[in-house]
Amino acid sequence: MSAKSGIPFSTLSKIEHDRLTLSFDKLQQLSHRLGLRMSELFAEDTGEQAQAVTARRSLGEVDKAVRVTTPNYDYYYLCTELRRKRMIPVITKMRASSREEFGELVRHAGEEFIYVLKGRVVVHTEFYDPVTLNEGQAIYIDSAMGHAYLTAAGCDEAEVLGVMSSADDDQLMQSLLTLHEEQSQKTSAAAPNDNAPVARRR
Repeated sequence: MSAKSGIPFSTLSKIEHDRLTLSFDKLQQLSHRLGLRMSELFAEDTGEQAQAVTARRSLGEVDKAVRVTTPNYDYYYLCTELRRKRMIPVITKMRASSREEFGELVRHAGEEFIYVLKGRVVVHTEFYDPVTLNEGQAIYIDSAMGHAYLTAAGCDEAEVLGVMSSADDDQLMQSLLTLHEEQSQKTSAAAPNDNAPVARRR
């Protein structure tokens, strides 16, 4: 550093140990010889590193999806061979048409985006009035806010594409698994002789 900057080693040592400061002209000399802008000399290290390119990809097909059946929804989880995803894509078919039929609002970690593929969907949320989505319309919500997706009047079944995301992907996946397990237990308790919710590949 001394040879490259033209500043004596002893001076650099004093600067490093906060016993000496450089004058403006010496700072200019240092930045010029190091090929840096003056502002870069004072920039703090943020600790951030460029994210490596993983080059991952996955083709999703409903016929190869992992299916989870609950009282209110049929979930078709796509691209399940990829682990530690930042997003969880899922096609959901919904049957419940009323809050009474649906039960308690659901909550889980993260955020979600829902796009209506077929039918009409009424979105109930904890802090907003219900809103009806037609085919081609979408909504983005905080998943920790209680929510429910119901079929609109005149629709026996609706289908949506959902993408769920969380800063902590493990927490999101665990929340979803817990949610499915709770719904499964409710179904078993209400109708022990009926087909209980199952997870399987199509």
